[in-house]
Amino acid sequence: MVRIPRGWAWFLVAFGAWNWVIWPRFALAIWDDPRAWATRVVGHGSPTSFLWVHAALIAVSLAAGTAVGVLGIRALLQARRGDHAPTATPSTSAASRAVPRSAR
Repeated sequence: MVRIPRGWAWFLVAFGAWNWVIWPRFALAIWDDPRAWATRVVGHGSPTSFLWVHAALIAVSLAAGTAVGVLGIRALLQARRGDHAPTATPSTSAASRAVPRSAR
């Protein structure tokens, strides 16, 4: 298990929130753009590739931002609970399990 420092966890949460602030506003701007519609009248006619490409970009960005934000929240919860990743001890590390050349 990887332990993310609290500062980085807050950064991930902020990044996820920022995505949810920015991308919906951008989606509205794309929707209201005449280039998004075949008739050049907003909301009328069929959507153009301009709209579809930007819709895909927005969907992927929101999904990635959500995933990053969730990772940040999970890291913060882990830090609050005091869960720590197990550390390697000499008895469990790979180096201690290696067979010395003289014993082969």
